[in-house]
Amino acid sequence: MRIYLDNCCYNRPYDDQTQMTISLETQAKLYIQDCVCKGEYELVSSFILFYEISKNPNTAHTQSILNYIQKYSALFVSDNDIVEIELIAAGIQSSGIKKMDAWHVACAISAKTDYFLTTDKRLLKYNSEKIILLNPIEFISIMEDKQ
Repeated sequence: MRIYLDNCCYNRPYDDQTQMTISLETQAKLYIQDCVCKGEYELVSSFILFYEISKNPNTAHTQSILNYIQKYSALFVSDNDIVEIELIAAGIQSSGIKKMDAWHVACAISAKTDYFLTTDKRLLKYNSEKIILLNPIEFISIMEDKQ
């Protein structure tokens, strides 16, 4: 099963953990990352994810995230397929999704990813027949129900 975590997910552990929802999402994200390390899920990453992560002004956070992605990504969506990705992203953007978010989802769809994980409440409102968008907590709940 392929999963794609967006920039919001990767940065969740660096957010204010005194807020319960953020703390729970962090724990869920870290659990999912551990499952990826164990080979339970195939991690998908992309050129747009690398670009967005590289814009983080905290170099320690950036390096930690990039090291994880480079080590555990089973599939990398490069900009070689940019024409296809751009077409998919344009359709997603037409539904009101921000450009960067649309590009992330388009890359995940291009890689035939099963689940797109994000903590962005606005992005979670996007519905697609090609991919399922979930919060990390919801993802864990669904996976536990399938066991």
